[in-house]
Amino acid sequence: MPNALINTDPIVAQNFYLEISGENIILSGVSGLDVEHDVVTTQQVGKDGKAQAVKTRGNALKAADISITRMAPMDAMADPIWKWFTQIRDTGHSGMARAASRKDGSVVLYDGAFKEVGRFNFFNGWPSKISTDAVSTDSNEALKETITLVIERLERVK
Repeated sequence: MPNALINTDPIVAQNFYLEISGENIILSGVSGLDVEHDVVTTQQVGKDGKAQAVKTRGNALKAADISITRMAPMDAMADPIWKWFTQIRDTGHSGMARAASRKDGSVVLYDGAFKEVGRFNFFNGWPSKISTDAVSTDSNEALKETITLVIERLERVK
């Protein structure tokens, strides 16, 4: 019986979007899709009496902050990310308010035919920073924003 064909085409890095609470948010860039284990190094002595370093996985699985870039919205107060950011700022520091403000979401990747080929799910995220590009009278470029999403966990599921 012949082996099934395996698609070895690369994922094209230009087809993606952000999905949060059922809303699709158009982006121009994403970085920080990093998953890392803590590494514990211990010193041990072998049977010949020589010291050796042994590295093993630690307890924590770390997720970096996700940085997303997009065109700045015309109406920031109607924009879902600005509403979310403002909600977090205005609800204070109580534990219940913070917990209610955290959201799960996904960065979804597509192939050239716009079929989903990759998905990174993040959990308990919230926007900690929105940076707007510098403005200048001699610029013709569209204004961009960079948003930092603090997340607790990141999983690649597809």
